[in-house]
This record gives sequence, C-alpha cells and structure tokens, in this order.
Amino acid sequence: MSVPARIYVGTYAKYNNGSIEGAWLDLEDYKDKFEFEAACQELHGSGENEFMYQDHEGIPSKYISESYLSGDVWDEWICLADGDKELLTVYLDNVNRDGTIAAAQESFQGKFESETDWSADFWESTGLLHSIPENLQCYINHEAYARDARLNGDMTFVAVGYRNVWVFINNG
Repeated sequence: MSVPARIYVGTYAKYNNGSIEGAWLDLEDYKDKFEFEAACQELHGSGENEFMYQDHEGIPSKYISESYLSGDVWDEWICLADGDKELLTVYLDNVNRDGTIAAAQESFQGKFESETDWSADFWESTGLLHSIPENLQCYINHEAYARDARLNGDMTFVAVGYRNVWVFINNG
C-alpha cells in the first residue's frame, strides 16, 4: 500500500512572521487543483493567496515544490494504482524526471535480485543462450555483460532495498 498523497500547507505570510501554522491536506479528498486551492483558502482565510507547501509525502517531486503544485498530480498520479505509483516513482527518481507512466511501463524490464540475475534472465528469455553450444554456455560472464549494459547506457539498474534491482531499458 502506498503512502497517501498529502501536503502540509502553510502560507508565506505566516512563515515570515515566525509561524509554520498550517495543516496536512490529503489530495485524494479533492477532485482537482481548484478544489484543493479552495480548501487552502478556507484553511488560511480568504486574504491569503501565497500558499507554502512546507512538506509533502506520497507525491514525486516532479509535481510539487515549496511554492508550486502541478494540476497534473490529479490526472497523472492520484489516479494510478499503487503498483504503478511505485513504478513511476522509481522511474522519475532514477531514469527520467520528466517521464510518464506509459514511458516507465514501456522501459521497465522487471525486478531481479541483482544485475547479474537480470543478465542471466535476458540471455535465457531472448533465446541468445540457446544460440550458443551447450558446452560453452557456462562461459558467459553475466556480471560483465550487465556491467557493460549499464556503462554503455543501454540499461538503468536501480537498487531499491536489498536484493531488489529494478531494470529499465534506455530508449533514447
């Protein structure tokens, strides 16, 4: 289960006067940016118009900064299933900061225990392994092959925790 998308919203005026007063707002409670900003107005008063996003969780940094919240967060992020959110987060943070879920899904090659495991799977699943005589198959250096794929820019390997390597093909 993913962390809910939420933001701690204060204002610059309060911050400049020494206060971090604000509140956590769950983005899933609002249908779009306009409804969210209306809730911010209600929280801080109608005279406030410079909201300060002092903290956030469950949202990739592509969509938010201290003074900016993209309306795309509702169309491109909140609507995703938890597994797609995890995939897109890994992709945005490590492969392409401006990527989309479609690009992440297209380039994702799977999760493996190591880069070497990816290489062994690649050789097997593509049929390359069976194009080599059986008595020579054990001489393939999967560690070197994976290293070369990474160094040549063909693949991006992202270690997420212990024995959890996400593999993306670089399409460009």
